[in-house]
Order: sequence, then C-alpha cells, then structure tokens
Amino acid sequence: MLVCLVIVGYGQKIKLLEGDLAPLKGQTSVKTEFKYEMSVGKFDKEEDYIAKKKSELNEKEAGRGDTWEQSWVSDRQDRFEPQFRELFSKYSDISTVGDNADYTLIFKTIKTEPGFNVGVASKPAFIDGEAWIVESKDPSKVVAKISVVKAPGRDVMGFDYETGARLQEAYAKAGKELGAFLKKNIK
Repeated sequence: MLVCLVIVGYGQKIKLLEGDLAPLKGQTSVKTEFKYEMSVGKFDKEEDYIAKKKSELNEKEAGRGDTWEQSWVSDRQDRFEPQFRELFSKYSDISTVGDNADYTLIFKTIKTEPGFNVGVASKPAFIDGEAWIVESKDPSKVVAKISVVKAPGRDVMGFDYETGARLQEAYAKAGKELGAFLKKNIK
C-alpha cells in the first residue's frame, strides 16, 4: 500500500486547461517551440539558481561552474528538446518537423526540480509545464492549453547521477505522455 502511495505521489498529470483539441484532427505535423520561464528547485527565478550553483562549483574547482552553466543551457537544445520531440511524435503520430504546419506546439517549462543522486540518497527530478497549441500563422490564437505536472526524470536503474540525464528523462516522459494524451483526446 505504501509503495502505491509513493508512486502516485510522483505520478505525472496531464489536463486540458482550456480550448479544444478538435482542430488537430487529421494534422500530420506541428511546429514545436520551447520556452524556459521557470522556477528551479527552491529558487523562484532560474537566474538565482544558476548564480548560486555556478558559484558553489567554481569555489570547489575553478571553471567547473562555468562549464556547468554552459551545459545547463545547451542541454535544452542538445538533449531535452530532441527527446521531447521524438517521444511526442512516436506517441501522438504527429510529426514535429513540420515547419509549414498549421499549428505550433509551444512547450513552456514553468518549474524544474533538478533532483539529485549521490549513490546512497537520491531525489527524482521533475518538470512542470504547459503545452500551448497555437495557430502557426497567428500565434496569438491559442487553440488549447494543456498542463503537464510532475513529469518525472529518473533512470530506472539508478544511474542518473548527472542533472542533465535526469532532466532529459523528464522531457522524454513529458513528450511521451503529452503525445499519448493528444492521440487519445483528438476527436
């Protein structure tokens, strides 16, 4: 019984906040964009988290914090976004390479919990976000808003020692579940 409660506690939730998914019926592709306007861990602003983490790492070893900061930003384009797109496409049957698509999916990350894994103790990473489906020609026309809450990022084998690896899994899970949600709910 306790195990079920723990699993449910970290379960991802996806919900249509407003709008209608019907316009996506028959669509074979969408454009994708990503926005990162988020809190991180206990920090309300990402900039504050970056400054603290960078400073701590540079104190331990000169340049280490600078390298970490570069990875923190580059992982978005190099790791998170490709994983999201790949699994979204696989589970929705909607391609994400549609530069000329009628609709654009904007995934806005609003909260990131980077988690940690130090071998003897760990805390799973997760992300919260909103997926906005907008008309590509007029992005002010929002077709639907969907919340994605607590998309978990962890390696089932426990080898997720690096923050980027944990968060990559969170974006993969968000893409997979959002894709499955759309496939099930587009009528």
